[in-house]
Amino acid sequence: MKNISRTLVLGCSLAALAACGGDEIVSPGTSGDIIINNPAPTPTPTTAPPVGGGTVTPAAGCPTINSTGGLTDAGTITGPTGEYRVCELPALIDANDTLPFVDGLLYALPGRVDVGTDQGFASTGTDVTLTVADGVIVFGSTGRSFLVVNRGNALNSVGTAERPIVWTSRDNVLGLSDDNSTGQWGGIVLLGRAPVSDCATGVFNTDANPNANPTCEQSLEGTTVATNFGGGDSADSSGEMNYNQIRFSGFSLAPGDELQSLTTGGIGSGTTLANFMSFNSSDDGMEFFGGSVNMSNVVAVGADDDSIDVDTGAQANLQFVVVAQRTSGGDSLIELDSPDADFSVNARPRTVLQVANFTFLERSGSNSQAIRARGGAALNLANGVIDTNDETCLRIDETFTRDVPPSFNSVVGDCDAARPVRGDSGVTDAEVQALVDGGTNNNVAFTISLTGIVNGANETGVAAFDPTALSSFFTAETFVGAVPDAADTRFGNWTCNSGTLDFGSTTGSCTSLPVY
Repeated sequence: MKNISRTLVLGCSLAALAACGGDEIVSPGTSGDIIINNPAPTPTPTTAPPVGGGTVTPAAGCPTINSTGGLTDAGTITGPTGEYRVCELPALIDANDTLPFVDGLLYALPGRVDVGTDQGFASTGTDVTLTVADGVIVFGSTGRSFLVVNRGNALNSVGTAERPIVWTSRDNVLGLSDDNSTGQWGGIVLLGRAPVSDCATGVFNTDANPNANPTCEQSLEGTTVATNFGGGDSADSSGEMNYNQIRFSGFSLAPGDELQSLTTGGIGSGTTLANFMSFNSSDDGMEFFGGSVNMSNVVAVGADDDSIDVDTGAQANLQFVVVAQRTSGGDSLIELDSPDADFSVNARPRTVLQVANFTFLERSGSNSQAIRARGGAALNLANGVIDTNDETCLRIDETFTRDVPPSFNSVVGDCDAARPVRGDSGVTDAEVQALVDGGTNNNVAFTISLTGIVNGANETGVAAFDPTALSSFFTAETFVGAVPDAADTRFGNWTCNSGTLDFGSTTGSCTSLPVY
């Protein structure tokens, strides 16, 4: 786990991004060229063929937006699905704007792109909102391309099951990405005004007043532009992301300094996150720093580090979750942390992660456990299926994590027979097993009968736990795992397919662009 202040270290400041353009910084793994044309006259747009066939022709030009400088026509780019007009976003979205879907058009992030400027921990309302229409594709022109939604601003990126929004890399557009490609651009950062712990500025919250001090802030360091997050509004909204894919993200700026697919910092419960897929992030599939995070229908496929990483006071509830590792990479499926014992009395809120109805496919063989909790964080799991590569299913570090205590109900896994669970740093294996045995319907020696991610007879036979006892965000279900049967389509066409996990989605392969 990495602190966000060193995870998002940038080589170029916002002011210097113009000097770090796409001609100077190239996504790793690029073996082809972007074809830049300026035809005269520009071909007129044509009606796009149905998904999976035909050739895209470029749009006539870029739409008009309100932000200073507008969109920049960067010519065209050609890949296996056709030729597209490229419209580059300005470095700062400083007015309410919409990126409409246009046949034969892709939007590009030329470097760091900010949505609004930081409005401060005590601000209210929303200053600038960037809206992204269903079916839109946005790609990072360089490895250092990423989107930051600053505190007090919003991103409304709302697709549909049939027309998800895709955030991806230049290599993906060119057809150069494969099922093991990672780290080809940055990712998306959502920042807000909800409470965080481990203050970079302000006074620490305490046990007596865990959310009382809105001046407790964290900061994205490494740039000349201050980028803070955190505040006192647990219900703050940073907008909505619904039916979105983020592919091939997590560019490595330096050893240990990588961007996540999705990073949240101090977002509040007013933020809507649903139907979200991370594919092949070179770091974590998603990482939450503080704030109040509620997500449903969550997919993390092929992350090189942890699939789900939760830290620094986040209050996170996730339901209907699918995680699948690549055989060639990946650490823990869940890594959970909180301030350690030395800071536990003056660094609040305590991190809490609750996950209900999940199916985890551990495949890398390079990690020592599927799920790890430490630092005094609170972990509650319900209705889960863990299919391992003969690995330990659960690890609990430190007595103050054991003593929270974590809870497990209706969680089954084909865990390592020799060491199905593990304790560390003062916690014994027997104590972790006692926590598992203290729940209901748990089994660490379970025989998996999944077909892909769909429950088989053995999973169907496990009695479910009512997760509404944990959070009102959860819905009561009668099944364990994320997908009870083949008729359940919650992970339908908005996902993409790969050799790691095939959802049967008509959106197509993760290595190709959808065509509508």
